[in-house]
Amino acid sequence: MSSSWHAPSNYSRREWSACGRRPRSSRTHAPTYNVSSSVTTAASSSPTFVAERATIGTYDATVVAEIDTNRRRIDDALASLCHRDLSSLDNCAPDVAAAIRYSLLGGGKRFRGILFLAAYRAAGGIADATDLAAAIEIVHAYSLVHDDLPCMDNDDLRRGRPTAHRVFGARTATVAGVTMVPLAARTAARAAATLPGANATRVVQELMSAAGAGGMIGGQMLDLEGEAKPLALAELELIHRGKTGALVSVAALLGGVAAGASEAAIGALAKYGADLGLAFQIADDVLDVTGTSEALGKTAGRDAALRKSTYPSLLGLEAAQRRAEALVADGCAALDRVGLLTPVLESIAHFVVRRSS
Repeated sequence: MSSSWHAPSNYSRREWSACGRRPRSSRTHAPTYNVSSSVTTAASSSPTFVAERATIGTYDATVVAEIDTNRRRIDDALASLCHRDLSSLDNCAPDVAAAIRYSLLGGGKRFRGILFLAAYRAAGGIADATDLAAAIEIVHAYSLVHDDLPCMDNDDLRRGRPTAHRVFGARTATVAGVTMVPLAARTAARAAATLPGANATRVVQELMSAAGAGGMIGGQMLDLEGEAKPLALAELELIHRGKTGALVSVAALLGGVAAGASEAAIGALAKYGADLGLAFQIADDVLDVTGTSEALGKTAGRDAALRKSTYPSLLGLEAAQRRAEALVADGCAALDRVGLLTPVLESIAHFVVRRSS
């Protein structure tokens, strides 16, 4: 693969029309971007749990170290699977393979994967489940690639660098996103098969269901349909429990499934994850108003630009923040009732509502 990718001069018109361009930008050409060097830069500069130590709470260094270790393990697992599983794609569709690597290896919090690993340990899992955490992160990465497309949110910035479609074109980014779905399913099945007590079939079914019409994709469609419309709070919550909450919830749920936990434990983990997922979205809405593009690593003020209903627009900033904190408290209480509220899971909950990006 070439170390840099050069967009054809007429890429913008052809690629964007393929996805149904949403008018916003006056730019007509995609930038020339060095893909190989961008991965290292983004990975080292994008927000992480450890970079935001103040959001962790008052926990000791072992909690911070465990979270950071898990993040690095997920990064390593994603790099390994790209090396192992994209070789055939390198031969037949190198730009698609490059777009996948760009999207998977560009840093990020690894919040969902870290949440899964913490839930897995809390539920009694002892084997190395990092590859399953990586599978969850693949689903999340694909959703970001598609969410940024011209026909969706039409955004240019993600994790502090140009979005995939700005580098590779809308067609290539779309195909890369679609390709990541079976990659995630295969990774999840392969990983679950190595975990004692895990039901590999259920693992894949739960992950794909959360990503599908009844979860993330359904929430995305409702979100698009709700743009420029006044939404009631219940309608907004329905959107975000799907678009954002479903994958966060299944990350926690799969921790229990992979560990062979009881259905009561799995249910409590799912409740905790669902509450954290909605709280995460509320915090995102607040940060979209109060944060900067530099701090967020993505374009600030996009909700207002797209005339979306948000928690701050419906409740106000302070009430929205209180709602997020109440959700986190409810989720932690659900775990506490079944004896699964570990310091790591509690610290992750604090991160959701205290983060700055």
